Amino acid sequence: MSGYDSPPERRHGIFTADPSLDDSWPEAPEPSWLIDEVAEEEVDETGRTPAYDLGPSTESFVVDLTGAQPQVHETAYPEAVDPVEPSRHSAPAELAPEPVYSPPSPPPLPVPAVRAIDRTAVETPPTFDIPPVPLGSAQNQAETLTAATILRSSKPRPQSGWRKRVLAVSGGRINFGLSPDDRRRADLIERARTPVVGCHRVAVISLKGGVGKTTTTAALGAMFANLRGDRVIAVDANPDRGTLIERVPRQSGATVRHLLEARDRVTRYGDVRAFTSQSPTRLEVLASDADPSASSALSEQDYRNTVDTLERFYNLILTDCGTGLLHDAMRGVLGLATSLVVVSSASLDGARSASATLDWLEAHGMEQLAKDAVVVISSVRPGGGIVDVMQLEDHFAARCRAVVTIPYDGHLEAGGVLDLNELDAETMDAYKELAAAVGEGFAVRG
Repeated sequence: MSGYDSPPERRHGIFTADPSLDDSWPEAPEPSWLIDEVAEEEVDETGRTPAYDLGPSTESFVVDLTGAQPQVHETAYPEAVDPVEPSRHSAPAELAPEPVYSPPSPPPLPVPAVRAIDRTAVETPPTFDIPPVPLGSAQNQAETLTAATILRSSKPRPQSGWRKRVLAVSGGRINFGLSPDDRRRADLIERARTPVVGCHRVAVISLKGGVGKTTTTAALGAMFANLRGDRVIAVDANPDRGTLIERVPRQSGATVRHLLEARDRVTRYGDVRAFTSQSPTRLEVLASDADPSASSALSEQDYRNTVDTLERFYNLILTDCGTGLLHDAMRGVLGLATSLVVVSSASLDGARSASATLDWLEAHGMEQLAKDAVVVISSVRPGGGIVDVMQLEDHFAARCRAVVTIPYDGHLEAGGVLDLNELDAETMDAYKELAAAVGEGFAVRG
């Protein structure tokens, strides 16, 4: 055919474009894997597998057109597989179900982290190997000579009522002993003087302001300091400029912030005494930070550091907390509190707030602290108003360890320096009852 070379001839199963070039290209040995896989009937008379030579410009390679086709796995080489387009003559493929579009779900809203209140610092006070009071085992030993066995006992002198008047008129010769009221007051004082092992921390709290929380802290602290012989201090932990320091004569301009700055240098009671103010009852008060230029309130760690410093010098620490339960310092207060005093006014909203305080404590894992709390119903109005106080007492008595009602007192309403001698007798007895109720908890934990 003109214009073209002669048709290629077949020689030993190899096609060449030019027969004259056949001698210059050695025959390549066939791979063993191709020979093994080809069927016997598909092998030509030479015993070789048909192959093609694509010319001198390319490297020769053997292509087996008769053997089994190699299988390509998409999972192994996904990039090497080309998409196969179906023929236009093939039957229409079965349509896959149309995917249902579902809009992406919005990202979850950030949930504020709620830290659990750490109460690990409230541990059982350490026990020491202290021997008991020596008692003589033999009848004639010195320990058997005590005041109870040797001295003649006399009746306690009555403190009120007609018994006191008879004792005074008879010149002390006629003594009918204590009246029932006198015995009750003596019992209250004895309970308020329950010994403290270690340091007992009392938190005075309320969800509502204006219910007499600061007044309760100052009066309870003054009663403890007056009846007991150990050291008592009240700390103002109100983050919004508390007024506890106004209930005692101001002797120091220092605040809790100054104590925190110098806590590393406080090593003696005389050192910490420079930061406190003391009332005539011996109650000491540590004022809150009242600097108007301060940019941050008392934090949880600040309160913990304050208590860590004070508990080395004081047996009782009372804390006047701020309104509410969610500010940062309150976490430290509740985390370190040994017992609670929940204050309510003799009103519907005040009682509901106090009961909600107990609900909050129970909901946050402090059921025992709420159960052991003492509730104070403070009458801030003369006459008590139209509220049935007895109903309030019954409500809180079912939820807490004790309930004490403080009557209205004009001296407390003034909000100035607290003087126990200025209180009405009924108010004085009520605060003794409160001190006794709180003091009963000293025997449980120090």
